[in-house]
Amino acid sequence: MVDRAEQRRGRAEEADALLQLLLAKACDALGVPTEGVALVAVGGYGREELSPYSDLDVMLVHAEGYPRIDELAAQIWYPLWDSRTKLDHSVRTLAEARQAAADDDRVALGLLDARHVAGDSHLTLQLRSVLMADWRRTARSRMPGLAQACRDRASTVGELAHLAEPDLKEAYGGLRDAVVLRALVASWLVDVPHPVLERARRDLLEVRDALHEVAGRATDRLVADVAGEVAAGLGMSGRDELLRHVYATGRTLAHVCDVSWRRVESLMTKPPRSRRRQRSGGPLLLALDEGVGQHEGEVVLMPDARPERDPVLGVRAAAVAADRELVLSPSVCARLAASAADLPEPWPGEARRLLCALLGAGNGLLEVWEALDQAGYISRILPEWDAVRFRPPQSAIHRFTVDRHLLETCVEASAMVRDVRRPDLLLVAALLHDLGKAIDGDHSVTGAAIAARVARRIGFSEADADTITLLVRQHLMLAQVATRRDLEDPMTVDMVVGIVRSTETLDLLEALTYADARAAGPAASSPWRMRLVGELCRRVRGELAGGGESMWTEAPPVAVPVLHQVVGVGRLGVTVSDHHGDLRVNVAVPDQVGTLSTVAAVLAVERLAVRSAVITSVDGLGISQWTVAGSPPDPVRLRDRLAVALRDSADVVRRLAARDSSRARVASRVDLLPDASETATVLQVRAHDRPGLLYDVTAAIAATGADIRSAHVSTLGAECVDVFYLTDSHGAPLESEDARTTAKSVLDRLSF
Repeated sequence: MVDRAEQRRGRAEEADALLQLLLAKACDALGVPTEGVALVAVGGYGREELSPYSDLDVMLVHAEGYPRIDELAAQIWYPLWDSRTKLDHSVRTLAEARQAAADDDRVALGLLDARHVAGDSHLTLQLRSVLMADWRRTARSRMPGLAQACRDRASTVGELAHLAEPDLKEAYGGLRDAVVLRALVASWLVDVPHPVLERARRDLLEVRDALHEVAGRATDRLVADVAGEVAAGLGMSGRDELLRHVYATGRTLAHVCDVSWRRVESLMTKPPRSRRRQRSGGPLLLALDEGVGQHEGEVVLMPDARPERDPVLGVRAAAVAADRELVLSPSVCARLAASAADLPEPWPGEARRLLCALLGAGNGLLEVWEALDQAGYISRILPEWDAVRFRPPQSAIHRFTVDRHLLETCVEASAMVRDVRRPDLLLVAALLHDLGKAIDGDHSVTGAAIAARVARRIGFSEADADTITLLVRQHLMLAQVATRRDLEDPMTVDMVVGIVRSTETLDLLEALTYADARAAGPAASSPWRMRLVGELCRRVRGELAGGGESMWTEAPPVAVPVLHQVVGVGRLGVTVSDHHGDLRVNVAVPDQVGTLSTVAAVLAVERLAVRSAVITSVDGLGISQWTVAGSPPDPVRLRDRLAVALRDSADVVRRLAARDSSRARVASRVDLLPDASETATVLQVRAHDRPGLLYDVTAAIAATGADIRSAHVSTLGAECVDVFYLTDSHGAPLESEDARTTAKSVLDRLSF
């Protein structure tokens, strides 16, 4: 077995010997002393990491006033050039070296690895000492620029873990980032797991050495034409095994970078702790959800959290971190992977909803999922993921590995959740749609079988699991039909109609098609392809509109006889019950404009997240049935709080506003559905879920004087889809102008 690390050191030692000889000969020839001048190896040469065709990065350092320095330099450089050695060289005094490092972060990073080669070792030692002291003294001011340079490089070159032809040095998670991580360690600002870093660096250097050997030149890009030979040189079975190794290494380095930069950012933005806090105790721990908190920019578990007893805790922590775009603490990830209780099969409703919230978190999903995957938690909750992890793309139109493509599809789908009725089905289908690529055969067919099994395991009903299965089985169909069939032929449309059968399923499949294409890359999502898909869907939608029920039909009323039993003294009553694993809160209050918003506010203040609700009016009572997440409330206490709030809601509104003050508002959508009902005005609200959302909507409606005859509230993942049937004071639909005013009032309330 070739010891390439020893070969790299051997090349560095050969270069050292040559430079030592050249300096000694030049000093003798010119009659100048070796004191006051030194040859210093920097960068990769300084680390003794010379690949077969690496440059020699050398600095000739000299004391002020050293004689004939230009002639001395020429007698060293020219023989190297004559031998065609690739040389990156400079001649500087100690002060000039310090200034160069101060002016250029890349120079500073290279000089941190300065190593004495020849000449005055005391000068080299002095150089290393002052440069390291300068780096630590100025590290805080350098961090923003260094972080931006890393982001710019990642944006330009891409991520090592997801490129079809990765750049081993410049891609994010590559050798350049390994050098940056070493510099972060040297700054003393953050700690980095040294064994993990060094193992990843060594693995990438091994691949680069083999790449140089095969290519016969200096290169860092692992192109497809040579990947097979490079794999053979490393004793691997072929290109796929090599790429999976590179992707795994790059992903490890990228994850360490992500966590390190987040910690640097937290350190830079954290206000100084007051003397009172230093005297009174530990750092601030902010509760975010049941068992989940925030500490110094990271999501952590609360002191009393017990993942070994709460199987949903891991998914809850992930959803909270992704929604708020916070780091999920590495120690939490490791703890969840090692000791979290297994989720029962099928999953409880809360776990399923939290998974959908995680998948719908947009870009916040990527880093959280990566952290959990690195720790091994994803394998526990979704074992099927193991087969596609680091799997190289098999098609040139794909820019990412299979696993990253699935996550990118979720990110793209999250932007369309308000365009479909069931965003939870869209997001889960996005996550699962290419799992079949790990199995020989048509990945749509094999993936559909996997999706059916997973959907039922995580707790979807048979009907919903069938829809997810269909979406996975047909996720390529719309693009294929649109680009390969005649859209003017009635049989084309009839065929698609026969597959989707409903507008709701068509909406989901169209959204998945767009998300899949955008995640794949520009070739798959060209304007031409997307325009044809849109035209096909328009024609199919028109055909489907000729029959079937409207998308929105008024839900059956709440079981009024049962809810009448909750009415107590003062015509106010509350009961709390468990219903197939879900927490149900039943409320009866005097029916008048504004009472619904008060109930919603009290539930939010009690930290009960509304997952669904059905509300109606009967015999002067507002009857509501709420499915909520959170700790089961004491019904007596909840009734008392409602009684106080119904008399004066100022306190509960103030407390709710305080909870929501730090949350950024996300653009919402408010629509009137003119054809949904002949007896009421139907208002539909789509918005990102947050504490107090339902209160804001119902309060805005109440402010216009409209009466809510019934409401159908549904939280799917991180998105709410709420439908309200509104009437005027006489029980009739709102006038057109009044309806528009009400819709605008709600949108304005959600936008401030």
